[in-house]
This record gives sequence, C-alpha cells and structure tokens, in this order.
Amino acid sequence: MNVVVIGGGYAGVMAANRLTRSDDVTVTLINPRSVFVERLRLHQLVRGNHEAVVDYRDVLADRVRLRTATVDRIDAPTRTLTLTDGATVGYDYLIYAVGSGSPRAPEHTHPIATLEDARRLRPLVDAASAVTVVGAGPTGLETAAELAEAGHTVTLVCGDVLNPYLHTNGRRSVAGQLARLGVSVVDGPGATVTAVTPATVRLADGRELPSPLTVWAAGFSVPDLATRSGLTTDDAGRLITDETLTSVDDPAIVAAGDAAAPSGRPYRMGCQSAVQLGPQAAETVLSRIAGTTPADAGVGFAGQCISLGRRAGIFQFARRDDRALPLYLGGRPGAKLKEFVVLHTVKQLADEARRPGARDMWTHDRNRARAVTTAAGVA
Repeated sequence: MNVVVIGGGYAGVMAANRLTRSDDVTVTLINPRSVFVERLRLHQLVRGNHEAVVDYRDVLADRVRLRTATVDRIDAPTRTLTLTDGATVGYDYLIYAVGSGSPRAPEHTHPIATLEDARRLRPLVDAASAVTVVGAGPTGLETAAELAEAGHTVTLVCGDVLNPYLHTNGRRSVAGQLARLGVSVVDGPGATVTAVTPATVRLADGRELPSPLTVWAAGFSVPDLATRSGLTTDDAGRLITDETLTSVDDPAIVAAGDAAAPSGRPYRMGCQSAVQLGPQAAETVLSRIAGTTPADAGVGFAGQCISLGRRAGIFQFARRDDRALPLYLGGRPGAKLKEFVVLHTVKQLADEARRPGARDMWTHDRNRARAVTTAAGVA
C-alpha cells in the first residue's frame, strides 16, 4: 500500500515514521526542503546563535523515502498529486500535513514564520541597531527578547494585550523580563498597526513609531493547496476533517497539524498539537488499510513554553483543553525547561523513527468530544 505524506514538519515527520509500523506500507514524504526546520528556533537563527535545521537522516525512519518537491494540486478522484515541476505522484492514502507559514505581511515588513523568512531577515537584523517587532504571541515575544539580549534597541507592538494566552500571573512575569532586557512594549487600546512605511509604524490611535526595520510576527497562515484542489476547507484554508482526521470529502485523505480542522474546530497551531496529531493521522490510515474502524484523535495540552533570550523564559501551565492556569515557571528555570522542550521535541521525532508507536505519552482533552457533539446538535 502506497501512502504519501505532504509536508515534512513536526506532524508530517511523526506521521511518516508511525506509518513504518506496518511492513505492508510504502511511505513517501514530499517536502519543499531537504532539511527539517526547527521552527521553535527561528528566532535564534535571526539572532545568529542557531541554524534551526536538522538533517532528515536524524529524524526520519530509514524506510521513509524523502522527495524534495512541492505539490501543486491534489486530484482526489484519481488519487494523484501534481508537482510544481510537472511530475505526478500516485497514492493509495494521503496524509495532508502541509503546516503553516507566513501570513500576508504588510509592505515594508519582514516576516519570520519560515526558514527562508528568517534567513532573509538575519543580515538585515545584523545591520540594524533598532528593530520593531509586531506580534503579541510566542514568536513576537521570543524574537523581541532574543534581539534585545543581543544589544538591539527593540520595540514590541502587541495590540491590546501582551500574549492573550497567558494567565495574568505569567503575563506579569513576561512583562518584567522584557523590561529588564530593555524592550519597549506598546500595548493597550489603539496599539494595533494600521500602516508601515520604510521608517515608521503607524498605530490605530494615531501614534507613529520610528522603525528602520519592522519584523512581522503576527500569526501564521496555511497553504491554499487543499482549497485550490477543491477540497472542503474552513475560512482559513485548513482541511476540514472528522474527529478521526479523515477528510469530509474523501476517506483516502487524512490531515494532521496546523492545516487540519477536525470538525471545523482546529487545535491551537504549534508543535505541541502537531506531534500528537501526526501519529494519530497515521493510525487512522493504518486502521483503514487493516479494515478496522479508526479511533477519534485527540490532543492534550500542557501549556505554552516561551524563551525570553538565552537566560530566561516561561512555562505557562494549562489544562488539557488549553486554558491557562495561574501556575507558571519563569526566569532561569523557565529558560532551562524551554530548551529541554525544544531538544526533546527533536528527540521525540528520532525516537518515533527508531521505534514507531512505542511511546505515546500525551493525554486527551476529555471535554472535546462533548463540545463537538453539542455543536453538531446531537443529544
């Protein structure tokens, strides 16, 4: 049986490795790059203290065939992929794990969501003394702190709230660390960016901030491959699936990671959900091949981990359903835990390559099933 995985990020690699549990499956991973990108380290790449890439030989099972290419279209009726170079690839089952990338960033800004973005940004940062970072989430916080620690004058434009995900306790800790690094935080009503010029950032309240270099870290977007291929997607372009991660259009297509929207209720984007959804997508495929009923997938969150330079960080603890708790771990312990998480995530990929299915250590949000059932109007 021929299974193709589109996308070689955290979800795609986990899915491809898990598929090798079956000796009857041939696995091909199609990815635009020949190296695995550690997206958790892209802010370090911009600073210049890490390259943020890993050789696929270190994280992929030997039986997975890596094809460096970009998929242009999925033809579900014929189970064929057309690549941008004109070649075609057939499949029996397809795992859609295309991930996410740069949003449509305004003119005169520089995104940081992909390896290519970060590499283009690095020499610009090296040449700039002052940088404005736009974005209140982990990417914005990590980039601002990393650059401030390296000696840049940094302004962080957050919109209404500094990282809305954080509990008030954790937010206070992060704000304190940013202040110690000298980051000027701009938040509150009116702190939404309305325009960017080569030298300024304009805010909704009329303020105009000097900005010789503006980094755009305000969210992610997903590729439009599924939409262009005529598959059912949500408003953001994520492939809509049932709770087994199977496309609502075709039982031969299964999705995982940032570009999946199970029951139209996608999980928070990030590697935490990706490394859980990837192997579960593979299990759905293996179940269908075996003629058994796939189990519903699920994700259990532990929180959000953010580095604030190399010497501080925060781990915001959360309930399994991803609601932040008052508890957090900050400062130097937070930095050490963040580094452990980043290292462990790559190790998790490698462990799955060596022993697929040996260590499923996540726990599911038990409230999701009730929420999905209620939303569907089922008693």
